[in-house]
Amino acid sequence: MLTWLKALKRALLLTCVVVPEATLAQEALPTVEVVGVAPVPGAEIDKDKVPSNVQSIGAADLDHTKAPSLLDGMVQSLPGVSLSDQSGNAFQRNLDYRGFTASPVPGTVQGLAVYQNGTRINEAFGDVVNWDLIPEMAIARMTLMPNNPLFGLNAIGGALSVDMKNGFNYQGTEAELFGGSYGRITGGAQSGYQKDNWSAYVAADSTYDRGWRDSSSSSQIRRMYADVGVRGDQTEFHVSFTGADNKLGAVVATPVELLNQRWSSVYTWPQTTHLQLAFLQANGKWTPTDTFSVQANAYFRGYRASHFDGNGTDAQACDAGGPLAGQLCIGDGMTAINQNMPIANTLAGNLALGEIDRNQTSTNSYGGSVQATSTSQWFGHDNHFVVGTSVDHGSTKFTTSSELGTIDQNFFVTGTGIFIDQPLADLSPVNLATRNTYLGIYATDTFDITSQLSLTAGGRFNLAQINLQDQTGTNPLLTSSNQFQRFNPVIGLTYKIAPSISAYAGYSEANRAPTPLELGCADPARPCQIDNFLIADPPLKQVVSHTIEGGLRGEVSGGGAYAADLPRKAPASTVDNGWKLRWGVSLFRTENTDDIISIASAVVPNFGFFQNAGTTLRQGVEAKVDLSWNRWTAYANYTFVDATYQTALTLSSPNNPMATIDPVTGAANIFVTPGDHIPGIPAHRVKLGAEYAATDSWKIGADLNYVGSQYLIHDDSNLNPKVPAYWTVNMHSSYQVTKNVEVFGLIQNLFNQRYYAAGTFFNAGGFNNSTPGGANLMTFNDPRTFLPGKPFAIYAGVKATF
Repeated sequence: MLTWLKALKRALLLTCVVVPEATLAQEALPTVEVVGVAPVPGAEIDKDKVPSNVQSIGAADLDHTKAPSLLDGMVQSLPGVSLSDQSGNAFQRNLDYRGFTASPVPGTVQGLAVYQNGTRINEAFGDVVNWDLIPEMAIARMTLMPNNPLFGLNAIGGALSVDMKNGFNYQGTEAELFGGSYGRITGGAQSGYQKDNWSAYVAADSTYDRGWRDSSSSSQIRRMYADVGVRGDQTEFHVSFTGADNKLGAVVATPVELLNQRWSSVYTWPQTTHLQLAFLQANGKWTPTDTFSVQANAYFRGYRASHFDGNGTDAQACDAGGPLAGQLCIGDGMTAINQNMPIANTLAGNLALGEIDRNQTSTNSYGGSVQATSTSQWFGHDNHFVVGTSVDHGSTKFTTSSELGTIDQNFFVTGTGIFIDQPLADLSPVNLATRNTYLGIYATDTFDITSQLSLTAGGRFNLAQINLQDQTGTNPLLTSSNQFQRFNPVIGLTYKIAPSISAYAGYSEANRAPTPLELGCADPARPCQIDNFLIADPPLKQVVSHTIEGGLRGEVSGGGAYAADLPRKAPASTVDNGWKLRWGVSLFRTENTDDIISIASAVVPNFGFFQNAGTTLRQGVEAKVDLSWNRWTAYANYTFVDATYQTALTLSSPNNPMATIDPVTGAANIFVTPGDHIPGIPAHRVKLGAEYAATDSWKIGADLNYVGSQYLIHDDSNLNPKVPAYWTVNMHSSYQVTKNVEVFGLIQNLFNQRYYAAGTFFNAGGFNNSTPGGANLMTFNDPRTFLPGKPFAIYAGVKATF
């Protein structure tokens, strides 16, 4: 191995451009950046010793002078990261990385673990990640870590660690106000204070956005974060609180025929979500020596979510000549809509029928971690050792109900006061209690074999106990006890080819236990309305990932000061002809065994279920270049993700025009063959951007985002036309009016591109009729339905510091 690495080093050095000795003397030393390699902050290590494409960004990268929201800022600053949309709400988009997702939408298959101050914040019930609950103004740093199982469950695609501000790392006061298109208005403030060994920090913000779609898309965000800290010569302790009360409107995919008539049109609404959070954390650190420290945390997280969703329905008028004539039925004309009582059909004739589905999730979770870090030398060599353990416990109560409704010409669903309760049609109220306990024990060691070559090895043992208990007494099969366990190893090498160039390669495994939501909805004969209903189910297997990754990263610099390393408000005149070029390229391959996917039901319209889908593969390339030169900063990122099935499958795909109809059962099936691409994952993504300091006070920049084509959701056999590729251009500009006042402006989708963010299929046959035997109402010809991209938007704001 050493011989091969030395040969590679000589080859790279021979290809370098020879520069005069005087120029070499002026070059800046390579930047040493440290990143956390374990869940609890305090185990940081030189980034060049991490055998994966780890990335980190700071508060300045999330500044509203460059991007209007947390998710937009992450996409702009983290290569390889992109956004997708299922809800039609800008605050509830999915974060995608290497073909894996961290989503706020219940029922989405999750593949990324997210931590805040060392606590995993994937919610206990469905592992969802509610980005809108994180007060973005209070974020100090974010680190994206692939290929590292130490971050526990869900880290099959990677882990994102969010470190929040405190009074020790932020002092002063800042207030901000901005607004613009579609009624957007945002106000926020933060303040940090330190006196001697005490500190305090508080941040709060509020946002109202009317939304750009026709109806039901307004949102109101209210968040706050507070931290009190104290530290001594060897200790540091913080207590922090995160609170939020958010009301979010959603307008999901809309039939393409409606979008062709009006880009902002909606289909079956209202759809609203109300989220509330009370999150209390305590973090401590003890450093008895220069080479040994202990970190610990404990938390309580109270989470409440309620969802109100207007949809179509399988309810209908009972058959006129049948035994239930004059009543309301569901599924067919012979099954009563309510098992407990007959419901007379008193509705007016020729009304389109729908339903309002409601659910409530109430979760209390608590737990903690203890971690120790040693940097003592081993056998005269530098060494970095981390060992830790964590326990997380969550208790959830989940309830649902469905109310019969009528649908008007604007597709608004109005409730009738009639509640649906019919197990024979797989639609009954649910009252479910779940308890999940996750235990993790982990360790990792990075040993410097030489001053250039470092070896990392470690692993984590995960134990997950998930219990479901039916509270209605009518569905005992829903009650179950499930346990999953696994040890996941990691090993890797890094080699410093030159002072500013390093190579890395690594292998790791990770696992994801099925969530309580997935365990409660895994029976194709008894499907669920995903995000709404749970029923009895067969067991699911846990997902296990196997990841291989390798790459190169480095930087080259020369001259004097360069823009990227100066304070954000530094005058442009401070910058001379200095330049810095940071670059990186990574290859990755992740194979999932027993991967979990969601399937559309062939039994009940709008329903679905989860199942294990054999082996899937996600492999690709990540490449990035960042340049700072004189008054310029620029970046270019490219990501290729090839996400495919590796197992032959027969899947239900109702409403898919290319599905094969079973002559016996009438089910619409598709046949997946190894090599077929997983829907909803674009293969190509390109991000380009630049910013120019025109004067000491004025900066202007632009960003281009290209997203390649993707297959429609539930087109797993890849037989339908793809969702087309698209590109957008955004602009930003800021002007420092005085030392303490800055004004800024943002433009999103400068050229007003019309594009689809995602697509799937729906029942084009329209809605059931309240009249017995009446024809379906409001039918369509094209079964495709899409999420339209947000059109041109402009925002302006002011920021003041004190």
